[in-house]
Amino acid sequence: MKKRLSVLLALTLTVSILCTGLAGCGKSGTQEKNLTKVTLNEVAHSIFYAPQYVAIEEGYFEEEGIDLDLVTGFGADKTMTAVLSGEADIGFMGSESSIYVYSQNPGDYIVNFAQLTQRAGNFLVAREPMENFQWADLRGSSVLGGRKGGMPQMVFEYILKKNNLDPETDMDIDQSIDFGSTAAAFSGGQGDFTVEFEPGATTLEREGVGYVVASLGVDSGYVPYTAYSAKQSFIEENPELIQGFTNALQKGMDYVQNHTPEEIAQVIAPQFEETDLEDITTIVTRYYEQDTWKENLIFEEDSFTLLQDILDEAGELEQRVPYEDLVTVEFAQKAADR
Repeated sequence: MKKRLSVLLALTLTVSILCTGLAGCGKSGTQEKNLTKVTLNEVAHSIFYAPQYVAIEEGYFEEEGIDLDLVTGFGADKTMTAVLSGEADIGFMGSESSIYVYSQNPGDYIVNFAQLTQRAGNFLVAREPMENFQWADLRGSSVLGGRKGGMPQMVFEYILKKNNLDPETDMDIDQSIDFGSTAAAFSGGQGDFTVEFEPGATTLEREGVGYVVASLGVDSGYVPYTAYSAKQSFIEENPELIQGFTNALQKGMDYVQNHTPEEIAQVIAPQFEETDLEDITTIVTRYYEQDTWKENLIFEEDSFTLLQDILDEAGELEQRVPYEDLVTVEFAQKAADR
């Protein structure tokens, strides 16, 4: 009996040593991490956010100890509601939303900790090809626009004003159609022009019912279009989690900076099963060539000031809010320096 027990102990010790040398004896010979579940509510599920999907598909969140639960809110108002209610830990949306709620929730306001896109991601689509399109061509037309107070609509109006057009008198902008339904409405015959995100713009082109004539991202310049944010209390209570989340995103940013549109499209294709690879590649190339994604996630003060300028011009800013309150660069800076 003692001899058998000695053999069992020896075998146990041997297995333990082997497992340690192989970094554990979890599934497939790897040690299973204790992952922390994080619910991320994104404003839309779009190829515009390619670095995020690269981070998901390449396993960067798992590397940082995060089990990511991705939920699509279909609108910044819905995403913000999910964050404020605690339904989501982190929100991904236009940072104008954090400005809107700042005065309404002073005890635990929303803080932006990472900026993903630096250009608008939508395009102006016309019914016919217009090789020499000028923004003045919109005068007297009907346009399917975005929700009042949302970044897509405000950036559109910002461009119109830069081109000496009055959004209220020089054209008819229909803002009554739900986010994500404008392409279908345009295909059905509504409007002379429509402002579309991808894959809506490419889908309209492929169907032969619309043609991209301008990029709002190019014509508006560098704008802090989308950012990651969370309640002040959540960030204070979970700094390591926020840092790991930001590290994973930075790895995704690094990937898109160092790979071709074709390679990026291959990686994120599982996120867009309803879109064929050729269309995904076309869309990624559009965003890639117009310098949509930042090299890092740092939300600079100049960008925040520009955002408030756009809100002010759109008549959506009651008062200026402090950059230091609504933005922290601590996590993005560490991720960039790692």
